[in-house]
Amino acid sequence: MNSRSTGYLFCALAMIGVGSTVVVSKTIAAGLPPFCATALRFAIAFPLLVAIMRMRGATFPHLNRRDTMLVIAQAGAGSVGYTVFLISGMKLASATDAGVIAGTLPAVTAGVAMIAFGERPRPALIGAILLATAGVLACTVRFDDLEGARNSRALAGDALVLAAVVCEVLFILLNRKLSTPVPALQLSALMSGIGFAVALVPALFEAPWRGQIDSAAIAGVVYYALVPTVAGFVLWYAGAARISGSEASLTTALVPVSSVALAAWLLHEPVSAAQLGGVACVLGAVLLASMDGFVRGRRRASA
Repeated sequence: MNSRSTGYLFCALAMIGVGSTVVVSKTIAAGLPPFCATALRFAIAFPLLVAIMRMRGATFPHLNRRDTMLVIAQAGAGSVGYTVFLISGMKLASATDAGVIAGTLPAVTAGVAMIAFGERPRPALIGAILLATAGVLACTVRFDDLEGARNSRALAGDALVLAAVVCEVLFILLNRKLSTPVPALQLSALMSGIGFAVALVPALFEAPWRGQIDSAAIAGVVYYALVPTVAGFVLWYAGAARISGSEASLTTALVPVSSVALAAWLLHEPVSAAQLGGVACVLGAVLLASMDGFVRGRRRASA
């Protein structure tokens, strides 16, 4: 296997790992409070990421006060906020719907960037946003049960999952505001360390020791920490080093696909035609957003 193929494989495996977080969050939500699970995730991941840093001879950067506050805000939103909202949402939403919503991240990021930073609304990005919106609506709106209790519960869960996506968008956009670029490995370690500190206090208020220990939920958190958080980081950046950024972004299409497939396989959730249509719309949104990035990259290279 050549270097390019290896790059695609590594990035694809990383994105399948991300997709699996939706399914494993369903198991975690059934047995652990959200802040407790979040704190435990980062307590496991942080020392491992620091160990990888030492193996590579990397050190934490010196940040000024403004960048320090931005990094803390990133950890609060992208690390703690994302995990807490996702786990909370999975108590109510189906993993299939949540996987489709999670796959809208590239399009939501583009939309928020246009609003927050005044970026020019290019046709491809507008198309991506419209497709992502259609995909979410296909999964969340049940016209045959608009007033039913089941639909209201599912809508609340979907809203929490969408809030998790918005938190991840904030993480991405706040990273653009850093005056001192932080390398990916150090940033991941910082997010885990600060994320643990931020989640610890509310986790104590949840008093998890009063309830019965759920071994399946604990195993889910360990998986979340080891596979998507640590191994996912290593695979993604090892793969991204072998292919272009636009090519790597194409593999994010595997997030909704893997989420839906794993939900059907492991959780035995039924997959409706509307949900498959939602997956198709989100895949189209990811491809449009990726192609827009590819075209912009080509223009910069030729300028």
